[in-house]
Amino acid sequence: KKSNKMAEEKKASTAKLLLLIVGWYVGNTLYNIYNKKACSNIHAHWSVAFAQLVVGVVWSVCLWLPGIRKAPKISGADWMSLAPIGLFAAAAHGGSVLAMGAGAVSFAQIVKACEPVYVALLCLIIPPVEVKPPLAYLMLAVIVGGVGLACIKEGKGMPELDASALTAFYWASFANLAAALKGKLGKDVTHKLKADKAKNNMDSANAYAVMNILSALWTFIVVASTELMTIKDTWEHAVADGAAGCKKDMKSSKCFGANDIIFNVVLSGFFFYLYNELAFQFTAEVGPVTSSVMNTAKRVVVIVASAIVFQEQLDKNAMIGSGVAIVGVLLYSLAEEMGKKGKAKAH
Repeated sequence: KKSNKMAEEKKASTAKLLLLIVGWYVGNTLYNIYNKKACSNIHAHWSVAFAQLVVGVVWSVCLWLPGIRKAPKISGADWMSLAPIGLFAAAAHGGSVLAMGAGAVSFAQIVKACEPVYVALLCLIIPPVEVKPPLAYLMLAVIVGGVGLACIKEGKGMPELDASALTAFYWASFANLAAALKGKLGKDVTHKLKADKAKNNMDSANAYAVMNILSALWTFIVVASTELMTIKDTWEHAVADGAAGCKKDMKSSKCFGANDIIFNVVLSGFFFYLYNELAFQFTAEVGPVTSSVMNTAKRVVVIVASAIVFQEQLDKNAMIGSGVAIVGVLLYSLAEEMGKKGKAKAH
């Protein structure tokens, strides 16, 4: 009976992990699709990023108020300790939105594969210093080489990007740096709060919800200082452009109305929140290394799906370079884990 019960629990656990992976992958792919549509509809990308986060805030509150999910119980001091991490989360999200709004989704995803490079460098600069295994550093060179190759147009000897791709590269790199800072500086704070989840209800889902609220607040500050004064004119211009597109071709992606803009923004916000919460839960179940490996595979799915949906042309260098970079990320994660196990055995 005991063995049967254990087998049933294992099956339930496996089924749960599969559902989390499917939800995570589908949510992330749909987020990227609707985010690109929203950014193509209206050129107020920080406002789009803010609206997406607000959708997540509304979703969290709708779960907390009726008691579907226990609301977090954290002090003002806890909120203050999380505020800097929320800032980096906001920067990472905003940078990603602007990168995918500026250029091809597939290209932005290839550049975002460089995030481990930023993580490794920050671990050498910001205390406590963490030295990775030599093999992990070697894989960083592979990642950078893959991204560099993806930037080289066929027939050219040097990386060559047009204005939109260059903007996408800068914003994706900005997002990578912000995400690396969030991970490095926020790890101890979030772990400390999660350790007391019996009292404060700070499980992985609520930890992400709180971070999302802080991200929304920080992003609003950016919106208020950049796009808020012109958002009415930008909105009217976007609607007029959509109407003009409909006159030329009703089936064109440039044909849209006000409802389409709202639809794309809301759905991108919902799927952004959904995939992040599921990713948080998956990491809590399996640990960071398995999560990193699955995140690598997810990037392949997003690159392929976005290339198909938006008919983004990937030349041979882009395909080979993205493949090299993604394999490099996978091997980096495995090398890092081997190094941790080696250190644990030594102690």
